[in-house]
Amino acid sequence: MRISVALGMAASLLAVSAAEAPGQWQTYHGVRMDSDPVLLARFDRAYRYCEPEAVYRGSPYPAHPWHVTALRSCMYRLGIVDRGAYSYPANRLFYPLY
Repeated sequence: MRISVALGMAASLLAVSAAEAPGQWQTYHGVRMDSDPVLLARFDRAYRYCEPEAVYRGSPYPAHPWHVTALRSCMYRLGIVDRGAYSYPANRLFYPLY
């Protein structure tokens, strides 16, 4: 049982994507980051802040799952959520046109 839980957690980390385009991110309330110049500037500041933290806490390689997880964690703390179609495995399965 514990092995299957560990394998499931590892598989979920591998399915995470790093969406760097502002259109792939939104606020907690569902407003896209590229819809307003003020939000776009906020996204740029947050991304510049979170990228070095993702390298330090995760991995220096941007495609590595630990790097992606650290980046998404930092952005989430700053109020920005990843909304990409492949950001969560459930989106790909249940919302193919998303």
